[in-house]
Amino acid sequence: MTNAKKIMPSEDLVKLATAALEEIKAQDITTIDVRGKTSITDFMLIASGTSSRHVKSLIDNVLEKVKEQGVRPIGTEGMDTGEWALLDLGDIVVHVMLPTARQFYDLERLWQGAEQSRAQFSAEPDADQQ
Repeated sequence: MTNAKKIMPSEDLVKLATAALEEIKAQDITTIDVRGKTSITDFMLIASGTSSRHVKSLIDNVLEKVKEQGVRPIGTEGMDTGEWALLDLGDIVVHVMLPTARQFYDLERLWQGAEQSRAQFSAEPDADQQ
């Protein structure tokens, strides 16, 4: 389907990326299954970071973990600003955003017809940070 080296099934890649996000405290991790809804990818992972540095660190951690498993990413976008960074792994696309960007672009609403699930241990934003 893509240029990425196919090492593991999409579902396993989602689990690996989710674990990498959870490892360094991503907030509000959501998985959207877009198989059959677009030919671009199978899954989208969306998470929030607490600062632009955190957003970049989250993407870097996912990148490191997937490379350890032999997955070659297609590319990254947005690492220069850290407001919204994207990691294209072919079968999954990881979006990490600041909460304001996430609210503005509202990808979950855009894909509301697709099956969505939240990571079980995903940290919720603190009420005093809003």
